[in-house]
Amino acid sequence: MPQPLPGFITTFVAMFRKVNTEQYPEQAAKYPPKPRFHGRHQLNRYADGLEKCIGCELCAWACPADAIYVEGAPNTEEERYSPGERYGRVYQINYLRCIFCGLCIEACPTRALTMTTEFELADDSRTNLIYEKKDLLAPLTGEMVPPPHPMVMGLTDADYYAGLVTGPDER
Repeated sequence: MPQPLPGFITTFVAMFRKVNTEQYPEQAAKYPPKPRFHGRHQLNRYADGLEKCIGCELCAWACPADAIYVEGAPNTEEERYSPGERYGRVYQINYLRCIFCGLCIEACPTRALTMTTEFELADDSRTNLIYEKKDLLAPLTGEMVPPPHPMVMGLTDADYYAGLVTGPDER
């Protein structure tokens, strides 16, 4: 039997099989992704509600696709968004460019940026796929207070980075 003949027979038989098409997302079963799946990014917060992002722009420098734009600004005692000297005033991720490699996560010194398991990011508008800071920030939970507000009384920015913040103080 000549070498190409089995391949032609396989192709010919496959032409007449019924196509298995799932009507996603209406009828298809959604399986949860694996725990280490790289999905949408999230900017995390400390237990008192302050943002972990310090506006260092290391994630933007590490991104091989140039999908992240960060603009840092100084914190003041009247308006404090994160511990330390700076915070990320503008934070954008362009999901039209992102390749979900996770290098930005590795570059972040404060673990402000993580990846969730959310994978449904398709949209019919290009502008909706550029996520702003408000879209990326983790929601306020429990006793968190929305920033800007002062740091927990008696703690320094080093205490925040060490994970010693357990919640907001009474103001």
